[in-house]
Amino acid sequence: METRSQWGTRAGFILAAVGSAVGLGNIWRFPAVAYENGGGAFFIPYLFALLTAGIPILILEFTIGHKHRGSAPLSYRRMNKKTEWIGWWQVLVAFVISTYYSVIIAWAIMYSIYSFNLNWGEDTESFLFNDYLNLAAPGEIGGLVPSVLIPLIVVWVVVLGILFKGVKKGIEVANRIFIPALVIIFLVIVIRAVTLPGATAGLDAFFAPDFSKILEPDVWVAAYGQIFFSLSIAFAIMITYSSYLPKKSDITNNAFITGFANSSFELLCGIGVFAVLGFMATQQGVAVSDVVAGGVGLAFVVFPQIINQFPALNELFGFLFFASLVLAGLTSLMSITETYVAGLVDKFKISRSKAVLFGGGLAAVISLLFATRGGLNFLDSVDYFINQFGVAFVGLVEVIVVAWILRKIGDFKSHANGISDIKLGSWWTISLGIITPIVLGYTMYGLFAQNLQKQFDTDSGNYGNYSDSFIFYAGWIVALGVIVVGVLLSLAKWKTPQAEKTDSEAREAK
Repeated sequence: METRSQWGTRAGFILAAVGSAVGLGNIWRFPAVAYENGGGAFFIPYLFALLTAGIPILILEFTIGHKHRGSAPLSYRRMNKKTEWIGWWQVLVAFVISTYYSVIIAWAIMYSIYSFNLNWGEDTESFLFNDYLNLAAPGEIGGLVPSVLIPLIVVWVVVLGILFKGVKKGIEVANRIFIPALVIIFLVIVIRAVTLPGATAGLDAFFAPDFSKILEPDVWVAAYGQIFFSLSIAFAIMITYSSYLPKKSDITNNAFITGFANSSFELLCGIGVFAVLGFMATQQGVAVSDVVAGGVGLAFVVFPQIINQFPALNELFGFLFFASLVLAGLTSLMSITETYVAGLVDKFKISRSKAVLFGGGLAAVISLLFATRGGLNFLDSVDYFINQFGVAFVGLVEVIVVAWILRKIGDFKSHANGISDIKLGSWWTISLGIITPIVLGYTMYGLFAQNLQKQFDTDSGNYGNYSDSFIFYAGWIVALGVIVVGVLLSLAKWKTPQAEKTDSEAREAK
């Protein structure tokens, strides 16, 4: 008998999946990555990566969750008892990400308030690091920053409050409000941005194709990396969300809609960001290349500078931009937190309320580390290592285990084809069995070699030029720790032995 929570409508699931995929990285990562890797020419490897890795893995994860009707640990357990640890690894990667992702949303909340009076002043870089964050030296924690702590509490109250309401009445309802609001706000931003003086210079820089770039392997690696990180794949979210789908659901269609919706929003972000960067370059009399930035620097340093120079309605544009960051962040944080809430409910047979209180409460407490004066340094290191050696690495392991070791691709293809309008063929099998493992394997080899060399070679600096000891405990230990804890959790006894039976055991029981 089906007792698992379910989405109220197909649109509710798609909005939730798109809400998870559309996050802060769409706004501040994609535009810079595209520009640095060939501009308009980058869309060739980007589209290829979407069709050979992004959507195929989305289909795989939708199918895993839908077929096995469980959180990531339970789904992997039902696939094969020896692979449960992979599910916990993914869940713990999501847990770590939630602890610092929530803090970035808190910054965006404060900056949306600062927008009303342009409190950041003329020197926006000094304001961020000195006045707002009061940044301490790397390795130092320092005291809590009240202007980060207060909005951080608000973030967790909102997210955990939504999760307490459940899948249908909480997550689905929230996404029905947040996603349309996000799209409308960003459309307003883009329309205003493209009408600014110099906007065409920015758009020319963004779209001008450098076809020589697409012959470089690193550009293709960047395309796969962008697709991988922007679609919320390989850290338990899509498996968890799809486990709440009704038994008759069009998995393949849902994956295509989610994938292309996410990419469309990324393109919209690229247009908006480079239009305002073109405006800034024109105002300063410099080339667009001189003002291009990504990440925290783009959102909290460059954009406030641009807002200062707006000819009119500076405060309104600033508020809309940071409000879009808040909405994009909240929809992603909800999905990230849901992964470990679902894992705790399945494994330990506790109520959803207790799982939200324990799992979400623990994440909220740990997030206080990133709300301190030294929080940005910890955030920078943890984010780099958990993304590079967490998300990307577990994605490689996921594909290799499912496609090469367990040889489950055929089973999942049959399951998806049985309920989907778009039938999977050799394209899907080749993508998951050959293309994705090779590209991710090549990427991971390069990353491990590069970072291990920096760790042991005194002549080359570590990531961010942090000290060896800081990188060790705020980087490597975190990346390795999620694997170790994942294995330990997989060894714990299930409170629902009937629920965690593998496919073969379930068939034998019948």
